[in-house]
Amino acid sequence: MTVIGLGAMGRALAGAFLDNGHPTTVWNRTAGKGGELVERGATEAATAAEAIAASPVVVVCVLDYDAVRKVLGAPEGADAAEGSDAAEGSDTAEGSGTFGTATGLLAGRTLVNLTNGTPRQARELARWASARGADYLDGGIMAVPPMIGNPGSLVLCSGSSGAFTAYEGTLSALGAVSYLGEDAGRASLYDIALLSAMYGMFGGFFQAVAMVGSEKVPATEFTPLVVSWLDAMLTSLPEMAKAYDANDHSATASNLGMQAAGFVNLLDTGRDQAVSTELLEPMGALLHRGVAANRGGDDLSALIDLLFHTAPAKVAAPAKAADLTTTADPAKAADPARGADARSNDLGSE
Repeated sequence: MTVIGLGAMGRALAGAFLDNGHPTTVWNRTAGKGGELVERGATEAATAAEAIAASPVVVVCVLDYDAVRKVLGAPEGADAAEGSDAAEGSDTAEGSGTFGTATGLLAGRTLVNLTNGTPRQARELARWASARGADYLDGGIMAVPPMIGNPGSLVLCSGSSGAFTAYEGTLSALGAVSYLGEDAGRASLYDIALLSAMYGMFGGFFQAVAMVGSEKVPATEFTPLVVSWLDAMLTSLPEMAKAYDANDHSATASNLGMQAAGFVNLLDTGRDQAVSTELLEPMGALLHRGVAANRGGDDLSALIDLLFHTAPAKVAAPAKAADLTTTADPAKAADPARGADARSNDLGSE
């Protein structure tokens, strides 16, 4: 194995390979980060070219795709997707941190890119690597460095099925490995989607702690209630997923309109407690947009349709008129931050 990039995650990856008995070569653009790994048995390459040449599998985990392209000598955007050779053939590439002879170095090898990025970036790099004779796997690491190689670590992979079959056992040194198919962008898509859910949860937690903190309630006292409440609410997600896939948003409990009407209390309480409502306002806007779109009688899962810039192919279920008699005035819904009452929602307005 070769691991390129020795930040906290890269060092964890290389350490996991070593712990599982895989001969491992490491390289980092900034020297001096491989010492502890060398003491554990790794070989530190003097150059990036030497690192690639050392192994049939090259794992890249650096800050971003710009750094990946600089290391590999890959151009950006359309040139990368089309397999441009403009960046190749330079004898000075190593001095600038890139591979000037990327074609010769990558041919016949498997490139495993575990750098966080977008599906578009992953697909572009996959096409570029394939044009140079390399198998490409893109990965999303659903773990922090201390988790690597331990239970709970998950690595999502997509791209070359042959490469995944050949090296699944090797990659399992990092944790559980899940293959999502030939589309190189799928792992990044799942990665970003899962991170979106995580940050949404963190945002809700931050808001809750700030709310009670406005009256000096210790976060450690309140947090067990948050965990218990969120655990209970998580059980509703599979049902929402079924409703969305089936395009059946029949409200079984509190419909979207009722929740839109009540959501204003979250905003008002924030203002009353001198706590910013910036984390809540987007959800309030979406709720009231759902009411304005005559979805007030539906379940909350109906809101997912409103997130698409272009409507999804499925036909939205009609709203239930009997359930649309409460909720917010559609005229107020045009102002995304206003609820059933007409008070201003400008931060600091009180």
